[in-house]
Amino acid sequence: MSISVRIPPVLRTQTGGAKVVSVDGATLGATLQALVAAHPELREQIFEADNTLRRWVNVYVDGADARHLGGLETPTRDGIEVVILPAMAGGAAAPDGE
Repeated sequence: MSISVRIPPVLRTQTGGAKVVSVDGATLGATLQALVAAHPELREQIFEADNTLRRWVNVYVDGADARHLGGLETPTRDGIEVVILPAMAGGAAAPDGE
């Protein structure tokens, strides 16, 4: 089984610059654990100490938000795409009068 995990630019230094990493896993949790086993520097970026997803990390399985599926228990299958998107904060305030 091969699952493609898309790595956002902010995390690519931990994957040696790879935009996509192929791993195996029967569930989203197993897939992400395989990812961090291959790239240990990602662990603290993706998981809390208790192996739950960090609240600012959004994960999509074939385009659907994993939180609305089965979370880390979401089944995965050969050929799907998992996308990791850390939430972005900040931005600019609108100029006065707008």
